[in-house]
Amino acid sequence: MVRLITHNLLACHVKGCTSNNFPLALKDIQIELREAEFNPEFITNILPRLEWHALADAARQVGDTSLPPEQPEMMDDDLLRNLHHVLLEIHIVEGAMTCPNCKHIYPILNGIPNMLLAEHEIG
Repeated sequence: MVRLITHNLLACHVKGCTSNNFPLALKDIQIELREAEFNPEFITNILPRLEWHALADAARQVGDTSLPPEQPEMMDDDLLRNLHHVLLEIHIVEGAMTCPNCKHIYPILNGIPNMLLAEHEIG
């Protein structure tokens, strides 16, 4: 399943698409919510590796408004729980991710993103 933690790492790799290729826009998505055990240490440790603006925007695209647009200086328990929910409990089941630059569409079927490129698209 595509989770927003995974989405935060994905960029377009079409030949020649080297700028403005992140984050991929989410389109026509269907989500499932799946409860996951809360691990504040994991959330705290993954936080420096995340691109906050992309994560907050993706959360809004899937209908979750619990994250502020700007990353707060301090993380309280409520914010860590909101991050946990956004990163690990929202699963994208169907839809597509679209490159903001070249408009290449990466379909998501049965929770699996198809990131494969045609031979002419490989750089």
